[in-house]
Amino acid sequence: MFSPFERMVAWRYLRSKKAEGFVSVIAGFSFAGIMLGVATLIIVMSVMNGFRQELFSRILGLNGHMNVYAYDGQLEYYEDLRASLLPIEGIVEVTPMVEGQSLVSFQGKSSGILVRGIKPTDFNGRNVLRDSVVQGALADFKGHKVALGKVLAAKLKVVPGDKVTLTSPKVKSTPFGSIPRQRTYEIGMVFDVGMYEYNSGFIFMPLEAAQVFFQYPNAVTGLEVFIDDPNDLDVIRKSVALEIEGRAGVYDWRDTNQSFFNALQVERNVMFLILTLIIIVAAFNIISSMIMLVKDKGHDIAIMRTMGAKRSSMLKIFMLTGASIGFIGTVVGAAVGIAVALNIDTIKEGLEGLTDTELFAEEIYFLSKLPAVVDWTEVITVIGMAFILSMLATLYPAWRAARLDPVEALRYE
Repeated sequence: MFSPFERMVAWRYLRSKKAEGFVSVIAGFSFAGIMLGVATLIIVMSVMNGFRQELFSRILGLNGHMNVYAYDGQLEYYEDLRASLLPIEGIVEVTPMVEGQSLVSFQGKSSGILVRGIKPTDFNGRNVLRDSVVQGALADFKGHKVALGKVLAAKLKVVPGDKVTLTSPKVKSTPFGSIPRQRTYEIGMVFDVGMYEYNSGFIFMPLEAAQVFFQYPNAVTGLEVFIDDPNDLDVIRKSVALEIEGRAGVYDWRDTNQSFFNALQVERNVMFLILTLIIIVAAFNIISSMIMLVKDKGHDIAIMRTMGAKRSSMLKIFMLTGASIGFIGTVVGAAVGIAVALNIDTIKEGLEGLTDTELFAEEIYFLSKLPAVVDWTEVITVIGMAFILSMLATLYPAWRAARLDPVEALRYE
């Protein structure tokens, strides 16, 4: 495509000389702009991907894809209902739960929390929960022992073995009037699921203990339905709705989290457009530097034309010169972006240590670590887009060089 002569001249024009020092400075800024634009775009998109995937996996790891609930608040004969749902194709597991708000207290300190009662076997069967235990042991989740999040444990200053008091919003009648129901539970373990919301506001309790605490004898508040492929959610939900019609209602995770994930998607698209402007600005710098180079090399162009060089050769020389700046900048930027994205959490910790500040507050971003997932399709798209913009930026300057009249150029030298 490019002859040795064209490559040689293009390479000579890329090297810095005193005569065209200003041109080289603009070319350097063009290179830096494309490199930073590509690197920033890859890093930001990787963090956005990681953030979305981490939230998605943890939310669905802690909650079912669908929830079957009772119209009147109590789902009786739930074992029969569970047995009727399990044969539906695509459903992996159906687990009963009791969920309700409560107040946890310990030595004068208290906090509003959400109590979720599930069977110990179901707790152990969820990877996110099973692998999150930081204090205590899984075997301690039984009887009247409960599990609470790391942030909540730190707030109350409790450890496994301590006993906390839970206050139910339901009241009981006594000779002295109605008073809230209170029970004492021992802390069996402390968990860290990597999400601030759960670490600070959730207590897991064995199902039988939760039924007693919330006064749901032989009943639960709902069934969590886990499916094999989230892409089949709509089809399976219809099957579940038909099976339980009239006996209970059903909703899925999208009903409670869809607006949140839609906001993430919109933010991701907007960030992509904004950061793409960096690459576009750098491409305009390539146009400026190439126009100045063509103007500066008018004498050289005229001599090469008089010696037999064709217009197409002039076009290719200046296209190759400008595209080389974009290509090298894109490759270096992609390498930097991928390297930073793959080590983003380590870099974040290093910067926090140097500046003595918290750059990624888990109470704001919901996650305790800064995630990043490199989507190689996106990386290729960014590289291709940057290279195409770099090529397009060279067309006008190269066209001007090709149509330069040798006679006119030499006349005014």
